[in-house]
Amino acid sequence: MRTGEPLPAVGEVLVSLATGLWHWDTATGLVTVDAEAARLLGLPREETVLTEAQTRARLHPVDWNEITGVIQLAVAEGTLAEVRIRIMDDRGRVVRVVRSRSKPSFDQVKKAYELIGTLQEVTEPAPGTPAGRTAVTGDWRRSREAFLLDAGRALAEARSTEEVLRVAAGLSMPGFSPDGLAVFGVMGDRLTIIGHHGQEPGAEGPFAQMSIHTDYPAAEVVRSGRAVYLSSPEKYKERYPLTWPLASHFGRQSWAFLPLTVAGRTMGAWMAGFAYPVAFTPDERSVLTTVARMLAQALTRAGAAETQRELTDGLQRSMLPTLGPEIPGMTLAARYIPTGGGLQVGGDWYDMIPLPSGRFALVIGDVQGHDVRAAGLMGQLRIALRAYAAEGHRPDAVLSRASGFFHGINHAADGEDPDLRFATCLYIEVDPVTGVLEAARAGHLDPAIRMADGTVLVRATAGGLPLGIDPDADYPTTRLALEPGEALLLCTDGLLETGGHDLDTGWRRVRKILEAHEGDLEELADALVQAVHGPSSHHTTGPLSDRREDDIAVLLLCRQGEGGCDPGAAGAAGRAVPLRQPVRRSMLTVAQAEPERIAVARQELRELLHDWTCADQVDSAVLLVSEALTNVLVHTDADALLVAEVTGAPGERRIRIEVTDTSDDLPHKRRPGELASSGRGLVLIELLAGTWGVAPRGEGKSIWFELYEPGAQ
Repeated sequence: MRTGEPLPAVGEVLVSLATGLWHWDTATGLVTVDAEAARLLGLPREETVLTEAQTRARLHPVDWNEITGVIQLAVAEGTLAEVRIRIMDDRGRVVRVVRSRSKPSFDQVKKAYELIGTLQEVTEPAPGTPAGRTAVTGDWRRSREAFLLDAGRALAEARSTEEVLRVAAGLSMPGFSPDGLAVFGVMGDRLTIIGHHGQEPGAEGPFAQMSIHTDYPAAEVVRSGRAVYLSSPEKYKERYPLTWPLASHFGRQSWAFLPLTVAGRTMGAWMAGFAYPVAFTPDERSVLTTVARMLAQALTRAGAAETQRELTDGLQRSMLPTLGPEIPGMTLAARYIPTGGGLQVGGDWYDMIPLPSGRFALVIGDVQGHDVRAAGLMGQLRIALRAYAAEGHRPDAVLSRASGFFHGINHAADGEDPDLRFATCLYIEVDPVTGVLEAARAGHLDPAIRMADGTVLVRATAGGLPLGIDPDADYPTTRLALEPGEALLLCTDGLLETGGHDLDTGWRRVRKILEAHEGDLEELADALVQAVHGPSSHHTTGPLSDRREDDIAVLLLCRQGEGGCDPGAAGAAGRAVPLRQPVRRSMLTVAQAEPERIAVARQELRELLHDWTCADQVDSAVLLVSEALTNVLVHTDADALLVAEVTGAPGERRIRIEVTDTSDDLPHKRRPGELASSGRGLVLIELLAGTWGVAPRGEGKSIWFELYEPGAQ
């Protein structure tokens, strides 16, 4: 070029200097490179646009982490960002080293970086030479610190021995990386191979079960607790002539054997083998020693976690029962999910107990706490419940005796109060022939029943104090009925409260699953657990800020019938097809001493009629039930039994309600005065019911009435 002639284009100058241009915008996540920069990255020599992921795949992972830190520092100081980057091929090998110089800027609005810079190939010293320690950024110590931070984070996140070994095999040390690794453990006076990488499967055979007194580097490290560095095959052969033939066929040039030490105890050794000579300078030894310490800590944590998981699995297998033999006409399913942390065992349990009468009992409960003590108390309480049930006691007697037993084992012999616990429990005796359930409840959640048409009702049951609080507590019994096609749900509070829910919001979440499910009982159990503990639970979190989890125990019982729970009657959609329209039936006893259960009856009736087309008729039915039950409690000395039954197809249904008592005195319709406080019950029934009547029984009587959906008559 002569004086006065125009200067050549910048691009032409850069190409002649083998320098490429690149542009990176973190807001869009795109990297634009010219033809020369593409060649340096190992791509076809043409201008192209890459994503961050595509670019990152061409760079050494340690270097990519360095780039981010250098950019942030350059923006903060207002200087150029300069880094040395190793370019990798598709097989993970370094093909060249380039130097990048750029001027980064930060957009405060987009919260993104923008860089325009150059790429130029530089000469990288051979591995193992003193100059080979040149760091990615030209600063050895900075590169070493970045590598150790990255390695420490990766090892800390490893949850098993296999994951720790995989992370160790993937570590790329700054300036020198081993091509073979082996981790030795100690069992008695023998070396064991915990894991290895870079060798053929089976190559560890000669080194497994080697005596720690053998003339072998790993054995010496275990004996002395000091590292051994061998920078050449000659030094290996000179120092360990007896075992050199075992190592010679691997074709390596340098070895480092370092102790794996935790709390002052050498638990094993780590071997790093190199395919090229390594001088093992103080800096290199410092990196290897630090990695060995982190590796020892990670292996110890992983081993402790695996031991804990084995202990947990053993406790669960020993404490949780099987559901016993198949019961004709009945289907059972159960789940136990430990989610509260710690040993992953706690006080939740379920059980199915065959009884001498030919019936069986379902039990579900929760001992306070989530620790080994809770698990131990739970095991003792479960055995006691089985023993009392096997003696033939009724549900109320079983819980009364269990409460006394639990109170006894829960108190110290010297009279001082230890860590006192209580337990909630629901005990239900089931007659598989008739479907009659007799329930006794000790502070536990009420059971729920899913009817054949998907309607779900919480069955209110009488209850007493949790077990262990009062050794003389009473537990009244409630009788329920399970119709063909209906399913019974028993659960602990973990199923409802997990994910920031209270009992109310948690029940609404679970109820949706019960109503919408169309599979068999095992699939329903899985669906319930997944709804609160699976990926979908993140979309149904509750209003509470406390999102701690609790153990989950679920027990399902289905009485097979035309309405459902019959695997052999599946329809095209996978759901059981009933031969006739399923019946909704609810039964509730209101005792003289429990007038508050009239409110429970009203609520249960509203749930039974949740999809009734006429809201006014629902209000009428609730009013009439309240009147009929109140009349029994006021005018007789007997308890009242309420039976409500819904039949027919939607839009053409009939509800029949009967209130039965043991009094033989028949009611009479009266004409109360304007100021009278009673006497309007039968008047209201006559005005609001479609039909009604009074029917004498063998002992007592029943008042019944019927309501019809519009169009049913």
